[in-house]
Amino acid sequence: MTFDVARVRADFPILSREVNGHPLVYLDSANTSQKPRQVLDAMRAHQEQYNGNVSRSVHTLGTESTTAYEDARAKIAAFIGAPSPDEVVFTKNSTEAINLVAYTSADFLKLGPGDEIVVSEMEHHSNLVPWQLLCQRTGATLRWFGVTDEGRLDESSLGELVNERTKLVSIVHMSNILGTINDPARIIARAHEVGALVMLDCSQSVPHLPLDVVELGADFIAFTGHKMLGPTGIGVLWGRAALLEAMPPFLAGGSTIETVTMGGTTFAPPPARFEGGTPPITEAIGLGAAVDYLTALGMENIHRHEQEITAYALKALADVPGLRVFGPGTPEGRGGTVSFEVEGVHPHDVGQILDDLGVEVRVGHHCARPVCARFGVPAMTRASFYLYTTTDEIDALARGLEQVRKVFA
Repeated sequence: MTFDVARVRADFPILSREVNGHPLVYLDSANTSQKPRQVLDAMRAHQEQYNGNVSRSVHTLGTESTTAYEDARAKIAAFIGAPSPDEVVFTKNSTEAINLVAYTSADFLKLGPGDEIVVSEMEHHSNLVPWQLLCQRTGATLRWFGVTDEGRLDESSLGELVNERTKLVSIVHMSNILGTINDPARIIARAHEVGALVMLDCSQSVPHLPLDVVELGADFIAFTGHKMLGPTGIGVLWGRAALLEAMPPFLAGGSTIETVTMGGTTFAPPPARFEGGTPPITEAIGLGAAVDYLTALGMENIHRHEQEITAYALKALADVPGLRVFGPGTPEGRGGTVSFEVEGVHPHDVGQILDDLGVEVRVGHHCARPVCARFGVPAMTRASFYLYTTTDEIDALARGLEQVRKVFA
């Protein structure tokens, strides 16, 4: 199948606008993706035609809303190959999904001094800080994989790092700053060998790669809707059914309960146990529509398109004098995220000049300060691509970077 990027772009109203008098060149999809009309229409239809609270009413609007909400859960379960929709817990983002596991781990893993949690130097703060706090609360020790000069996980000490004291390993599947796609197979195998659980931050991989949780072999994954054509305010925790059953509630309240008396409470089975209060209903329906859109295009086709764009971008950036790319230098084992520095120019200045030309990139430490420290820079400029990115937009980025060099020559 030929990937028709022009036809895809026609579904995204925002891509036809101008910024500062120039056609919009949106290269910040790792931050948040844009939404097609199909997603916007699904969310609008819910608000206009059958808005009602879920799992609380017997009237028609409530029933229709509940059906659409649970249909979205089933779509997402099928999208990631989950054995059951009941293994899909709706959260407000990846951060909440990871925190859900981190905060309940103290109880269901019975953590204490002498136990260890393993992460990596490559993590987004959302997959680092919750584990730091967990270790502070329980007395457990945090350990981590390093990052090689090529921007890949250093697994040379895997056997020593993941050991009989390890209770849980949580690593990123695809780096939001380096673009590295990690193959977690060896780490998962070693963790399970010593009786540890594995969580993967899939915020950047689920939107861009075909993914099956059974084949992947992890115990938990987290991802978020707004990076995969869906709205903000909706994320997903997937967990093995037996583990979710063993976990206590994270946020107690309405919908999480089975029975309540003044003397005590029993809790509902997953996923309701973890979805206290009125959930993000419209957002879940929007995410379901985003999954429909991605499925219709085919994740293999999307991944192939992004590999081609990334290869084109790496070559184009290599021709820019004084530019240093961080992370893998080839498209193999990396996704459509390319971070770089322009010699002698602060990333904020790079971003401002590019924005003047309508080219939208992200600058800063990308919620991954340890990675910036690893490579000896205070911040990076990041261009990130998606199914609607074109080679013309990469050319516009390269021209913009030439303009940056002229300004600061």
